[in-house]
Amino acid sequence: MERNDTTIPSVSLIVAAIFWVILLFLFNSTLKAHHGAEAAAEAPADTATASDWKTGGQAVFTANCAGCHGANGEGGFGKKFVGDAFILGDPAAVINVIQKGKGSMPAFPQLNETQLLDVVNFIRNSWGNKADIVTPEIFASKGDEEAKLAALNRSRFVPDHLGLPEIFLTTFVMILTIYGLIGLYSAWAEGETLKPGIHVVRSNNLAYGGIVLSMVGVLWFGYLFVKQIVMGIQGSEAEKALPINVTAEGTYAAMVLLLLAFALMLYKKYFMDGEALVEDASGEFPW
Repeated sequence: MERNDTTIPSVSLIVAAIFWVILLFLFNSTLKAHHGAEAAAEAPADTATASDWKTGGQAVFTANCAGCHGANGEGGFGKKFVGDAFILGDPAAVINVIQKGKGSMPAFPQLNETQLLDVVNFIRNSWGNKADIVTPEIFASKGDEEAKLAALNRSRFVPDHLGLPEIFLTTFVMILTIYGLIGLYSAWAEGETLKPGIHVVRSNNLAYGGIVLSMVGVLWFGYLFVKQIVMGIQGSEAEKALPINVTAEGTYAAMVLLLLAFALMLYKKYFMDGEALVEDASGEFPW
């Protein structure tokens, strides 16, 4: 019996492609509007204020740091602060370590921005240390840098805020695409002509090779995915935090799933016996 269910899946894929082009234009216009609004917006006020860092910094240091780093920054269980190149270097990196911790040093997320400024200026300008005074602007620049890194890590077609039309069209495109792919796969796996009864399949070397290559690909992209996750964790714990490469993680994970799906398709087509059911004379299915 000739199949009559292969045309609609093809049409659904064509319609999905058309709607996807529409989505790209919607995303692009949303991005332009959002970026224009950001450019016109006023810069937010600094949450940290300049203060007497000598008094405030010494208080924060005594309460949180002196036990490990020494009352005079001479070191102990923690590192030595006197003359340390890292302490006298990039203040943003020092703030990042205080906020997030590193190695055996715990994080201090409870410190507000003013306390962070005070203690950083204190340890950079005490016990013979001499460095530039850190101002509240460092938090604004730090936020801008993180925002730029995050923006570079996003797809340029994905807006920050999706509206209802974009969500609806995206869902519709996904449904059409999945339906079309399943329909075309069904025609490929079962054949253009349906014959009732059990069909005994025969494998070939090409099918064996396809499954083997697919599993090798699964292992390879799985390794890359795990490696990327580890790199992301290490980057978040570095002295200067690095952005997580979400694009790479998503690509590797998607490749693992696609290759597993491809291997299952080959297995069903060439290694699994199947049964085709058709309507009988009464119009009812045999079961």
